[in-house]
Amino acid sequence: PLAARLLAQMGLTESQMLPLPGGNFYRFVVSPDHVARGDGIVFLSCLPEPQARLIAAIRAALNIGTDAESEAVTAYRAMMAQDFEASFHFGLLMDSLEDLEAMVLNLQDLAANDPDLKGRLTIGMNRARPGDAEIDARLDASPVFGQVKRYAYGAGGVQVFVETDLVCAGQLGESMVFEFDYVFPDKHSHILSVVEL
Repeated sequence: PLAARLLAQMGLTESQMLPLPGGNFYRFVVSPDHVARGDGIVFLSCLPEPQARLIAAIRAALNIGTDAESEAVTAYRAMMAQDFEASFHFGLLMDSLEDLEAMVLNLQDLAANDPDLKGRLTIGMNRARPGDAEIDARLDASPVFGQVKRYAYGAGGVQVFVETDLVCAGQLGESMVFEFDYVFPDKHSHILSVVEL
């Protein structure tokens, strides 16, 4: 239920919940417009026991969390600490910068003050590459992006990353990164059309 609550806080719409013996199975859609359709679906379920055993075996073999932790794990974590996008993640495009900012402010508050979510969310942001005076001014005035010094791999858009251990994924079966993007209107070259290094 806590992971489902987080998905709802991130703007997804719960369209079904099935109570099963191993835990609830949820179906979310990325927009209320998709409730009756098979588009933009995110499924959420409890970790099946065989998968939990596999993750535990991987963690034991790599000595994760011990003084003898594998260098491969240390290097992977260092890479991820530098760039949320460096490995598997899930992305959503937002229609409104204001909605994205409101979501981030809410998640930051929950991460700081909600007893169930405190310490379980890491939030990072990339602002649009500088050079468009109108976009630069809007982001400078933003309560979310105003102080951000990291830049997206492209112009005309912003990115927000929410990492949580409430949903597991990736090579180590630990945390999941959700990406939320906003692209400024009428920009033909933006973060989702052209990657810039």
